[in-house]
Amino acid sequence: MGLQQRVMEDMKAAMRAKDTVALESLRAIKSALLLAQTETGPGTELSEEEEVKLVQKLVKQRKDSAAIYKEQGREDLAEPELAQALIIEKFLPEQLSEEEIEKVVVQTIDAVGAAGMKDMGKVMGIVSQKLAGKADGKTISNIVKAKLAN
Repeated sequence: MGLQQRVMEDMKAAMRAKDTVALESLRAIKSALLLAQTETGPGTELSEEEEVKLVQKLVKQRKDSAAIYKEQGREDLAEPELAQALIIEKFLPEQLSEEEIEKVVVQTIDAVGAAGMKDMGKVMGIVSQKLAGKADGKTISNIVKAKLAN
């Protein structure tokens, strides 16, 4: 079942359960999917990779908003954003643990022969491509920085 069908099924369930947070989150996914499809042209389906990137973008937006709200001391606004992020994350593939990401980073650094922060872009490009949809870019970046700084 495609992402759009899964979202529609979950929307129906959220409506029946009167779960407003889930419904709002699912509508955001549906809206983003429809917008992306109209950009590519009529009758074209999004690839699974494009759908994953789109969902990742939505999760990142929610988390960034929540972080800003927390900085401003607005927990009342941060909580709904984090709740929506959790619901939207369910549509992402299984995320890798930091240890698994670290293994890929170390292998890539060895393969590329990276020595220092000047090679960060090269390593990030390869690792991000390998782990597309399976890991957050910020987490990858932090691990790459830590490994190249040693």
